Order: sequence, then C-alpha cells, then structure tokens
Amino acid sequence: MESIPTASIPTTNTPPLDPEQAAAKAAILEECDKLAAAGITFVAVHFDGSGDDGVTEDVRCFDSDHYAYNEHEPVKHDGAHMQEHFEVLVPYGYEIACGGFGDVVLDVASRTITIERNHRFEDYSTSTYGI
Repeated sequence: MESIPTASIPTTNTPPLDPEQAAAKAAILEECDKLAAAGITFVAVHFDGSGDDGVTEDVRCFDSDHYAYNEHEPVKHDGAHMQEHFEVLVPYGYEIACGGFGDVVLDVASRTITIERNHRFEDYSTSTYGI
C-alpha cells in the first residue's frame, strides 16, 4: 500500500457553525450578486490580535486575484454594511496570549468564504552544560 505524504492531505478542520455564524454567512453570500455586478471579485477582512486585544480591519473589496490581494489596492466600494457579519466569522480567541492573525475572504464568483488563521506562539530552547 502506498502512503500519502501528510503535506498533500488537505486539512478539513472546519468546525460546525453556530446559529449566529450561519446567519452571518448567509447574509454575506446574499451580497454576491450585487458585488459581482459592481465588478468585485472578492472581499477581505484582516484580523490581528495578541495580549487579549484584537482588531478587525474594515471590509475591503477587490477586483483582482484574491491570492495577491495584499499587493493590490482595494476598489472604492462601500462594504461597511457587511462588517458585522464578517466579524462574526473571525475565529474566537485570536487575541488571546500571543494571539493570531489572518483573513476572512469571500470569493464572489464561487460564493465561498475562506478563513485563514495563523497562530503565534512562544518557544525556547534550553542548554545545560558544565564548565
């Protein structure tokens, strides 16, 4: 039997949505037709936190490849009415201890929402030796 390298196994650690998250997702997806008509290809919200504080940036809309959105300027489109819905989808606890950061991204064409969360952590190494 051939083994599959773990790097090629997709992670599907998708927790179930609670009712508030499910409602937020539905509200965001309802905006896809309007966003597409305005030429928006994806919408992103960045979050960053540590030390029990966190911030969620404003909703930004783009008309470019979502994989390189940090390299492009957002288009002028008011997405403020979606802010609360995106914030509901930001992972709980991203601001605790060393914190974490990431993005909640809506791909308008495929009507999918992707959440990327990066965890920060502290580490140390110990060396013991005699002299």
